[in-house]
Amino acid sequence: MVRLLRELTDPLIPRFSPGRARLRLGDNAAHYPDAAAELEAFARPLWGLGPLAAGGGTFEHWELWRRGLAAGTDPGHEEFWGAVTDVDQRLVETAAIGLALAVAPEAVWDPLSGRERDDLAAWLLHAITAEPADNNWQFFPVMVGLGLDRVGVRFDPAPNTARLDRLESFALGGGWYSDGPTDQRDYYVPFAMHYYGLVYAALAGEGDPGRARRLRERAAAFALDFQHWFASDGAAVPFGRSLTYRFAQGAFWGALAFADVEALPWGTVKGHLMRHLRWWMERPIRDSAGLLTLGYGYAQPALAEQYNAPGSPYWALKAFLPLAVPAEHPFWTAPEHPARELPPVSTQPEAGVALMRCEEGRQVIMLSARQHHTWVRHGAAKYAKFAYSTFFGFSVPSGSWGLEQGAFDSTLALSDDGVHWRPCEVTRDATARDGLLHTRWAPWPDVEIETWLIARPPWHLRVHRLRSGRDLLSAEGAFAVNRDSPARRSAAGPGHARLDSPSGLCVIEDLGGARAGRLVRALPGTNVLAPRTVIPTLAGGHGPGEHWLACAVLGLAEAPPGAEWPEPPGREAIPDLPGGGPTR
Repeated sequence: MVRLLRELTDPLIPRFSPGRARLRLGDNAAHYPDAAAELEAFARPLWGLGPLAAGGGTFEHWELWRRGLAAGTDPGHEEFWGAVTDVDQRLVETAAIGLALAVAPEAVWDPLSGRERDDLAAWLLHAITAEPADNNWQFFPVMVGLGLDRVGVRFDPAPNTARLDRLESFALGGGWYSDGPTDQRDYYVPFAMHYYGLVYAALAGEGDPGRARRLRERAAAFALDFQHWFASDGAAVPFGRSLTYRFAQGAFWGALAFADVEALPWGTVKGHLMRHLRWWMERPIRDSAGLLTLGYGYAQPALAEQYNAPGSPYWALKAFLPLAVPAEHPFWTAPEHPARELPPVSTQPEAGVALMRCEEGRQVIMLSARQHHTWVRHGAAKYAKFAYSTFFGFSVPSGSWGLEQGAFDSTLALSDDGVHWRPCEVTRDATARDGLLHTRWAPWPDVEIETWLIARPPWHLRVHRLRSGRDLLSAEGAFAVNRDSPARRSAAGPGHARLDSPSGLCVIEDLGGARAGRLVRALPGTNVLAPRTVIPTLAGGHGPGEHWLACAVLGLAEAPPGAEWPEPPGREAIPDLPGGGPTR
């Protein structure tokens, strides 16, 4: 882990500005100004460098960051970052500085001059009084407070106490949080809500024992669910926003070690984090200079949110928190354990998902019916698709004209003109129990769809009750398959679309038989794991009135032996549904 951290930070060194307060990694296309973007790139490496120093690791470039802290917080310096204000990107980045002060003051604070310390303290104190967004951001001033407390800077703790109380109000039970008063249950739960909570429990637990106990207990409970999000090779289910933070997905496992929470055997916790890092290091996620790129499985700027600048991916360095843990801790001394054998289906109602372990754990498929996120770029694709796979990923649109631009894998898209398509975007009335998910959505005022998702590993079934006041065309996609490997065989015809290639096998079967299969070649750069894909799809036409649609979907990393296509579950696999369900 130390070697990897240095591999990731060494390419940053030539990119420092003359005053060392900014890292210029590329052109900023985020909604915040260049000064904040370059602060972001400067601060985020501290998520790894602070723990490295805390654990006794050496780093020969600390002076660059110390000079940058001095210049960036000096109002008279040309590289001054600007004051921290309400709901400000600068507030986000103060959290990494707070952690570094809290765990490694000898590397960050002690070598500064008296005036430099005063400037840094005064700048950080703005974060204590600034108003954060009402979600995981409430933790940022708390992290700053941990750092200031460690170096002896006095401040009023009352605002942070109120923020901690507010954060605890987001607890849902079962170890889950919402990310604010919303329906969001994504990676911000492990790499933000739990991560910061475990840091607080470890560093402030003696003074706040009741809260520290609750934070640890919730994290231990959450681990039992979160382990289902990872395949046996370390891949995590790609889902939700901020995927460009990449191996921050696994940061929760290291935070357990930092707070000494043995939620699972230490060898199992260690295995989750190490396999995850190894999986990422096999992906082309760095450019020719060694810098982390915007994207997920490869450089894919179209995936980025409006709050992603060139330095944003370095939130991934949160995964290095266990470097602060002593070498004799059982996290380090325990033998690394392989992934545990887990049930084939884990339904997690707090998140509105069911996770299927397929191919003996080599692939995890998440069925999702609860969530939506309308303000982030490609929010419908990131939250409201029906299935997300560790092997096939998911796709985001590259335009609004036709199925090829829409890249409608793992969703049902509808059109009233044959050109512009509307997939599931905003869900409501969602439930999840015993491998059965249900939701409602309405792409037009006179069109309502009720959708049921049924986990039958390795297959999943989808049933839709479509009530429409207009003529519609439909296109329902299976998984997107990498098309850079020539297909061994393919078939598309009445009631089916199938593809078998070295990059995986994918089948979608219409259980009603009325729709026609086709293979849609999505535009390049749409899928988060493979740059060029083809999507087996069922297409149909529907007049005004009520229609029942049902299909079975299969995606396998490895095709089973034999010349026959896998046989899908029959209609008997569909449970009784309200309104009678599809005709049997």
